[in-house]
Amino acid sequence: MIAEHVRDLAATAVIFGFFASSWFGWAQEAPPRRWRAFLAAGSITSILTAIAGGLLTWRHWNDGTAFDEDTSRAFGIVVAIEFGAAALGSVLLAVRRRSDLISVWIAFVVGVHLFPVAVLIGYPMIHVVAALITVASLVAIPIARARKLTVSAVVGAPTGLILLAGALFSVISAAVNGS
Repeated sequence: MIAEHVRDLAATAVIFGFFASSWFGWAQEAPPRRWRAFLAAGSITSILTAIAGGLLTWRHWNDGTAFDEDTSRAFGIVVAIEFGAAALGSVLLAVRRRSDLISVWIAFVVGVHLFPVAVLIGYPMIHVVAALITVASLVAIPIARARKLTVSAVVGAPTGLILLAGALFSVISAAVNGS
């Protein structure tokens, strides 16, 4: 379930930790009052995990990595497609006056783009994160409607939690395997 290279584990913790904090932040748009402390704790924990991952990445910077010229190019293409799809869908939703659904669209795109990323860097755990985020995006609208909650809270909280779990798994794996 872990990547071959400690540096890749640590860098994943940085990226997932940073974006987890962003998703917890997005969920704070208009959450139920009782969620606020959880969302704030999630944001803080995510940033601390990203910092720990950053320190481990720095420590293992000269170690091996899955990224070579071909992998880096393919990764860039995957990320460009992700950003393009996210931007295009967001613009279309805004034009259609459905800005409330942008968070769900972005979560869906993020989830789907993580499948090829997992393959590119040889890190199977990312498949789990990808699947869970994709599912969270697909069920967010019906859950939000049924419970009269904002869509951003319903998709942001679980997406943040999933990314935080992936970041914690990665930083712990990097710490254990990098000793």
